[in-house]
Amino acid sequence: MPEHDFRYALLEPTHTLTECRALVPGRYQVTGTGGSVRVGDTLLVTLKGSRSLTQRLQVEKIRYLINPPGQWTAVASGPAFRELAILNWQVDCDACGKRIDLEFAVDAAKGEAARAPAAEARLSELGWSSQDGRHLCPACQGSQP
Repeated sequence: MPEHDFRYALLEPTHTLTECRALVPGRYQVTGTGGSVRVGDTLLVTLKGSRSLTQRLQVEKIRYLINPPGQWTAVASGPAFRELAILNWQVDCDACGKRIDLEFAVDAAKGEAARAPAAEARLSELGWSSQDGRHLCPACQGSQP
């Protein structure tokens, strides 16, 4: 199924999201314009309050609106956050000292214990590795034994 990119970075007036809100954890109501969205398609959307984090939503139902032309409302499933928190941490490479400003999403309702695993998962998405409390940037991973 097609993936439709509705991230803020595009800012194309004929292909935009008007609203994306959680109905219950894991289910979202999305209103947008353009894109020829259909049931089963994936919507790539920016997380509110984030500079770069996105989430993928799977369209379950869609209703096309007559007015304004091209607008639609969909119900979609995606990550289940009871209380979304966007956090920023700085992580240094233990080999070369390179620093990354890491932005990651975590379910704040799960408490402090959920932060480190969420940060490690985001680091892994960005190509960094972590082992025994040491972090290595993508450039240093190949040079380490």
